[in-house]
Order: sequence, then structure tokens, then C-alpha cells
Amino acid sequence: MNFVGKIDREIYKCVTEDILTDDVVITDERIKHTEENHPGDYKSYGQHLREIVKDPDYIFAGNRPKTALILKHVSEVDEKFKTILRLITSEDDEKFNNSIITFMKIDEKEWNRLIRNKKILYKSE
Repeated sequence: MNFVGKIDREIYKCVTEDILTDDVVITDERIKHTEENHPGDYKSYGQHLREIVKDPDYIFAGNRPKTALILKHVSEVDEKFKTILRLITSEDDEKFNNSIITFMKIDEKEWNRLIRNKKILYKSE
């Protein structure tokens, strides 16, 4: 398990009010999944995950309960990213942490499609 950083629970309350911890991790299995499905993204941009989860540009409801779909433009590398974050609630084992499910670089077309078609739960100012 690899510590990524911390979330601001106030921001993520748009997904669920019941968030047990602000710690975020990514498992070795999820890193492998990301590299297999989005080759090079984790290796090239994984160091930006802390910023992505801490200061998202957009949050949408994920396809599963207690899951956030995060969009973030990282100006340092001038790239846009989509990240799926599973939030841990009181219904889950308290030993677990919020966990990154997947992470990928996306293009402008995908960024705009998500903003246009998904219900925005949070937008940074």
C-alpha cells in the first residue's frame, strides 16, 4: 500500500457525508492495473496524484456508491487527468483507507464530454 496524500473532507462531502478518514492510498495491484490499462500514465504522472485528490477541479458521482470521479488539470505538466477514488465510510472496515481505483491522462475531448454529460457535484472556484 502506497500513501498518496489527504483529501479535504468538506470538498468530498458532495459524494457522501460519511467519510471516515482523509488518508488516500493506492495499492500495488491498482498501480499495476493502471499501468496495464493506461501504459506510462502512473510512471510519468503518478507524482501528481497528491495534488489531484487534494485539490480537484471537478468531482462527479462515480459509477459505484461512495466513489468519486475526479477531473484535474495539472498546470505544471499542462495535462488533464481522470481519477476514480473510493471513499471509506462507516459501512466499511475501519482499517481501510480512501483508495485510488484508477488514474489516467485524458484529452480535451474526453474532459469536455465528462463535464457535458455527467452531473457535477463539485467545481473548484
